[in-house]
Amino acid sequence: MSQLHRINASRLHQFVQAIWLYAGSTTEEAGLVADHLVAANLAGHDSHGVGMIPSYMASLAQGHLQLNQRPTLTKDAGAVLTLHANQGFGQVAAWEAMKLGIERAQKLGIAAVGLHHSHHIGRIGHWAEQCAAAGLVSFHFVNVMGDPMVAPFGGSDRRFGTNPFCAIFPRQNAKPLLLDFATSGIAYGKTRVAWNKGIEVAPGYLIDHQGHATTQPGVMHQQPFGSLLPFGLHKGYALATMCEILGGALSGGRTTHDATVQSNSDAIFNCMTTIILDPAAFDAPAMQEEAEAFIEWVKRSPKSGDEDIQVPGEWEEANREARDRLGIPLDATSWQQICQAAAQAGMPDEELNAFRLLAV
Repeated sequence: MSQLHRINASRLHQFVQAIWLYAGSTTEEAGLVADHLVAANLAGHDSHGVGMIPSYMASLAQGHLQLNQRPTLTKDAGAVLTLHANQGFGQVAAWEAMKLGIERAQKLGIAAVGLHHSHHIGRIGHWAEQCAAAGLVSFHFVNVMGDPMVAPFGGSDRRFGTNPFCAIFPRQNAKPLLLDFATSGIAYGKTRVAWNKGIEVAPGYLIDHQGHATTQPGVMHQQPFGSLLPFGLHKGYALATMCEILGGALSGGRTTHDATVQSNSDAIFNCMTTIILDPAAFDAPAMQEEAEAFIEWVKRSPKSGDEDIQVPGEWEEANREARDRLGIPLDATSWQQICQAAAQAGMPDEELNAFRLLAV
């Protein structure tokens, strides 16, 4: 098993921002990317955190990721906005898309935003939290364009992406309720983390290239490739299908099929359709009281084990508190890959060696 390091979040942010500055990003872009990746680790979603940097650097070298791009507004229909991300950093494109959607929802009570041809937009909960910070509810349907890695229910090979779904509800005196998950049993990035750590994944999440069940994460990273499985059998598959259509086709982007499947590429391209609602636009004066009454009711259920009953979003909050205090855990393999990416970006040896000491 790979050695585990604990790295201070603030210093890790400085490192990530410096990597993208050397790669050629503007200060704003490098900062937004660092904000998002480190925040994903702090929330406990290492699959979408700084471990993505080597993949992003490879995508840049292959000519897929385009630095310093801003999304283009291709249609403004009032309550509905469509944006083309121009293959730029998803951490920039989604941030700007949500900013525009929030402004429109605050004006009209509701807005829908279609974002397409964006490089990896990362942890979707980050964009929901951006909406909740403005006091708004949001729903997000996402596809992974042309990058199949999940088998359909009843199938035996990869046909679509991990296709996340996300929803958020802001609360008055507490952190928001946040639902954010891949429609595969586990995210692809979690197999990368397990592979780098040299551990197996739990049963029920993977099949090999012959369609046989396996717990070896390497089937997602070495040929012949296996597949992830949808969560919840036919239910997860059905939700993944709707995310593919609503996130890919409705946003103005593309879905996964013969004409869009990528080969030999490290690029991850997402499309996302977001619905943003202003709760104040509803005739629901007791909305917050009703939400809190339900949460209190649920938490009074007698526990079936030692762990407390949590509502969506509390797991991430607990991780933030612990990792802010103890540092972000990174396995030695992932750390070495990130340092290699920093060297590839052009970071001088002296500066890189100083950052390497973060993991000593």
